[in-house]
Amino acid sequence: MSAPRGILVGYDGSSGSSAALGWAAREARSRGSVLTVCHGWAPGYPAPAAEVAAFARGSGERILAQGLQYARDLRGVREIRPLLADESAAAALCACSGDAEMVVVGSRGQGGVPGLLLGSVSSQVAAHARGRVVVVRGHWQRVPGHVPGPVVVGAEGSAASAAAVVFAFEEAALRETFLLAVCALADAPGVLGGGGQVKHDFEELIAVAEKGNPEVAVRRHIADGSARAALLTAAFEAQMVVVGARGLGGVRGMMLGSVSHTVLSHAPCPVGIAR
Repeated sequence: MSAPRGILVGYDGSSGSSAALGWAAREARSRGSVLTVCHGWAPGYPAPAAEVAAFARGSGERILAQGLQYARDLRGVREIRPLLADESAAAALCACSGDAEMVVVGSRGQGGVPGLLLGSVSSQVAAHARGRVVVVRGHWQRVPGHVPGPVVVGAEGSAASAAAVVFAFEEAALRETFLLAVCALADAPGVLGGGGQVKHDFEELIAVAEKGNPEVAVRRHIADGSARAALLTAAFEAQMVVVGARGLGGVRGMMLGSVSHTVLSHAPCPVGIAR
């Protein structure tokens, strides 16, 4: 059996991966978890020649060493483990996600196409990794004199949103802040009384979670508009936004719903995906 990965973060030397590493280190400190820093040096295709592979691996070792030193400089992490993977970053992170508490990536890494709001690695990990994924983007570090905002969660009663609520309550407790629970009725199933049922399921889900987490203050927001608009508006003052991988209206077979993808692409703060 492989050793637990704890907080698993992808690092490639880019500014986005450095932000992800900083967020992951803080998360590992807060949870008392191991921090595993992963670098995937090999391309997904085709297998490079031996000389090229040796050079790429050596470069990968240097990048990983840089990430490990950066993590050590942040201090406070119980244990830091290296993971140099002989495969692409997305493949390595997805393969190891089942042994991790969560996987953390930056919104874009090295070699990203200019103009893309979400890089290919973060897109693949958010869609295919098991368990929890956090894509670090926008603001997240404390600013002197600024009162930290809430953790925001989008919920509507689906199984995925139930997992998101559990995740969001944990994050709010770790940050000693309140939780803003958002439910959008415009995205409710298009059947008579669908909005009323979604609101009822939402209230029930939050009430149960509140009882299990009495230390977290909760504010509810029932939005008549779309979940995309409600969540992105709430995100401007948030430390983090948490959503399920897919909601009630998701197309069967899709690994990531349209609301989740929109929030991942446009939120001004880190985004957690729960499945």
